[in-house]
Amino acid sequence: MSIKISPSILSADFANMGAAVSKLADWGADWVHCDVMDGMFCPNFTFGPPMIKAIRKHTRLPLDVHLMITKPERYIDKFLEAGADIITFHAEASESVEEIIDTVHRHGKLVGLVLNPNIEVNTIAKYLDMVDLIMLMGVYPGFSAQKFIPETMDKISQLKDLIGERNVQIEFDGGVSVDNVEEMEQRGLNIAVSGSFVFGAEDPQKAISSLKRAK
Repeated sequence: MSIKISPSILSADFANMGAAVSKLADWGADWVHCDVMDGMFCPNFTFGPPMIKAIRKHTRLPLDVHLMITKPERYIDKFLEAGADIITFHAEASESVEEIIDTVHRHGKLVGLVLNPNIEVNTIAKYLDMVDLIMLMGVYPGFSAQKFIPETMDKISQLKDLIGERNVQIEFDGGVSVDNVEEMEQRGLNIAVSGSFVFGAEDPQKAISSLKRAK
C-alpha cells in the first residue's frame, strides 16, 4: 500500500483557493493539508477557522489542519466546527496538551502532535497512547519551499521504533519529493505533506502519483 499524500494549500494560489482545493481529489490526493500560523509561534501569518470553513465546501477529502499557533487550546472548538478532520499541534505551544487531545477525540476526529527539527522524538513518548499520529517537520515552520534538513530523516526510524505496536501513524512535512519519499516510506512513513512539489508542478496529478509510487 502506498503512502497517503496531503498537499499543502500554503503553496496553492490563494486567489483561487476553492478551485485549487476542489481539484485535489481528482489529482489523487488523500488529505488536504492546511497550515495555520499566528505570527507568534512561527514567523508568518496564514489563515484561521473561516478559511477552513470555506475550504470545507470545496472538497470531501479530510482536512488535515496543522496548528502552528500559541495556546491552540483557545481555538480547537472553532477549527473542529469549521470542518477540520485531523488536527495536529505543537506540545510546546500548549498548556493543555491532554485537554486538546480529549476535545478532538470527543468530536470523533483524529489528533496528533508535531515535532520541529530541533525537538527530540522521545519528548512526546508519554502521549503515544493518546494520539492518532505524529508529524515530523523536515523544515522549520513558517514558509513553503524551504530546503529539506537531511538529519530529520533519521527521526522517522526513531519514531517508528518508539511507536512499536501502537496504532499511530507517522506524517512528514517539509521538503518531501521523489528524491527522498521512497526512503521515508521504507523507514515507516504513512502520510507525506507536499506543497510546492505538487502545486508548483506542470502536472500536479502526475506529481502526486510519482510520490505514491516512487521507487
